[in-house]
Amino acid sequence: MTEHNELLYSVDNGIATVTLNRPERRNALSPRLTHLMADAWKRIDADPEVRVAILTGTYCGTFCAGMDLREAARLKAETGKDILEFFADLRSEGIGKVRKPLIAAINGHFPAGGMMLALNCDLRVGLAGTRGGITEVRVGRGSPWAVPLLWMMPQAQLMETVLTGEMLPAERLHAVGFLNYLEDSDEAVQARALELARKIADAAPLSVMAGKKVLKDATTLGCEPGLKAAWDYYERHVYPSEDAIEGPRAFAEKRKPQWQGR
Repeated sequence: MTEHNELLYSVDNGIATVTLNRPERRNALSPRLTHLMADAWKRIDADPEVRVAILTGTYCGTFCAGMDLREAARLKAETGKDILEFFADLRSEGIGKVRKPLIAAINGHFPAGGMMLALNCDLRVGLAGTRGGITEVRVGRGSPWAVPLLWMMPQAQLMETVLTGEMLPAERLHAVGFLNYLEDSDEAVQARALELARKIADAAPLSVMAGKKVLKDATTLGCEPGLKAAWDYYERHVYPSEDAIEGPRAFAEKRKPQWQGR
């Protein structure tokens, strides 16, 4: 393996696919991988041809094992610094800042940083028989990134995994709505993610990105301010657009819309 292929990136018919490619380390996050991911998120938002992205891992039984603990130990011994000092800034350059929709094709177990990646995607497809959770207390690390999960799953279950470090079955996470779909094989996980991506790619891009933005903003603003902000955003950026004219016209003419993204 060469350094440059720790992350695979491709685009097809408006769908970008980002693949964690460290199967020999269970797709664990290395410093280089985090920088490649930060570049990928910027590339997705900057490319007008990309409408939606799928995040997955090279199949190895684990979607992402989280931080590469062996690498963390090596860097600490050699430099005296914590591995996070070598990571891309996951707050300002991270997956949570991407404006376009992200779909997690979670084709294996997803502890720690794997759970962090999953929660920052907008839709999640899981693999039956796998487990996900927040295992940091087992290795003396922390999970400040887990706070948004309070809006995604019951608090008692979130507390269970945060405080015990135990992973939760994908079936349980699907039952409470954290996973949109649960499939029986890696191939089925990828197929379902691609199906969802195609539906999003076919939709009006301004409306799609606005939908993601206003719903995420409302989790911070609250209901009333969030609702006002949503109306304001749509009235400024979506309703006056060419696509807002094209959609009804295409419906009336019984043809597929030709979206311009403006």
